Amino acid sequence: MIYVRRDPTLIPENVLRVAERVQAKLEALPPEKRSEFIEKKSHVWRSFARYLAKMSYGKCWYSESDCVQSFKDVDHYRPKKQAKRSDAEADEGYPWLAFSWDNFRLAAQRSNQINRDEDTEESVGKGAWFPLMQGSKLATWDDRCVAEERPVLLDPARITDVRLIEVTATGKMGPTRLCLGEYERTRVSTTVKLLGLDLPGLVSARLRAMRFVQEVVELVEKNKTAAELGEAASAFVSTHLRADSQLDMLQRLTLPDQPFASAARAQLKLMGYEDLCLRLEQAGLAA
Repeated sequence: MIYVRRDPTLIPENVLRVAERVQAKLEALPPEKRSEFIEKKSHVWRSFARYLAKMSYGKCWYSESDCVQSFKDVDHYRPKKQAKRSDAEADEGYPWLAFSWDNFRLAAQRSNQINRDEDTEESVGKGAWFPLMQGSKLATWDDRCVAEERPVLLDPARITDVRLIEVTATGKMGPTRLCLGEYERTRVSTTVKLLGLDLPGLVSARLRAMRFVQEVVELVEKNKTAAELGEAASAFVSTHLRADSQLDMLQRLTLPDQPFASAARAQLKLMGYEDLCLRLEQAGLAA
């Protein structure tokens, strides 16, 4: 999962105005008419896809997948019609957020739609899932207290949520050291399962990115060892095997516009090169 800074300046004014007009019509409808109306207006949220993609450099906000050969959905973080809270519980969800772009997330279809994990045969994909922690307040049409809810699913638009999850040495996703309690750990494990963040293809892609980083770091270390052998070796390394270009490349791999940058950052941390991970303010880029 990657943090994505939402930028309304990337969305044309006319696209925002259309969503506002449709929202006004939804607000005026009786309850029994809302679901049908929302379905008929699906083009409204789909029109945001290209602008959401700009905010994440074309990558899925959940999986960081940048595969150009598959479509990406405009997911409603809080489901627009039905919200599945558990295997036995579901309700009408959050219809008042159907056309709210603050509720939109760009999602690869395997994270957004129900499918199967090839290794475990388990069902994965967000679908209508939106569980809340036990005891959480529940927002409704008449009481839209979403800020008081305690969602289980991590939100890529919240930096505090993204800080709880990271790529591990195995290429799978796991909790960071900032997960200080059972609540946070439950959020991470449930998010990984429901969004299919450890599907085999994703794990393989992360491991490829991590292996490349490892190879470059090992080359830097070999060059450093060679340079320490004497003046002649040091001069050769300085002239022909410049470490600064290799270090620059490693830093570029940690930028948010790079494929699986979170895996590159994880590998650098594992190898003790955490200082090479560019912070967003250093990069001058949003994730």
